Amino acid sequence: MKQWTKEIEIDAPIEHVWKYLNGSLEDMQKIMPQVVSNKPVTITEGMVGSVYLQKYREGKRVMEYEVETLDYLDTPNEKKMKVGFTLGGMFEITAQYELCQVNDNKTRFIYSTTNKPLKWFIKLLLLFANDKVVVDFVQRVKRVAENENKEDN
Repeated sequence: MKQWTKEIEIDAPIEHVWKYLNGSLEDMQKIMPQVVSNKPVTITEGMVGSVYLQKYREGKRVMEYEVETLDYLDTPNEKKMKVGFTLGGMFEITAQYELCQVNDNKTRFIYSTTNKPLKWFIKLLLLFANDKVVVDFVQRVKRVAENENKEDN
């Protein structure tokens, strides 16, 4: 299993950043443009155990999978969501998004992900995996959140 964690400070209020992770499909697509659909299947009280049917475009192919909320916290100064899903019968993936309010207009964003191969031959591919996708993702969240926060003010 591979695991990556990246942290970045974003010049935007915590609620502004949170909407990209826990808001509408339109907001989610600003930071995850390959997600083409995210429909609730089961919503639980407290959100843990909630399941969404998500569709993801990779080139011309669209993959569909269920995303389960494994952990959830939504307080004024700290927000966290951890989700898990199986991609194409090949990988078990978790993604955790943590936001901490630094001040009224600055948020610390910590993104952690794990990737567990489900087939022996995929394990070999993971040996060469690096953190480029994770780094690109946290930088995209920062860029989108800061640019839209400037437009709102």
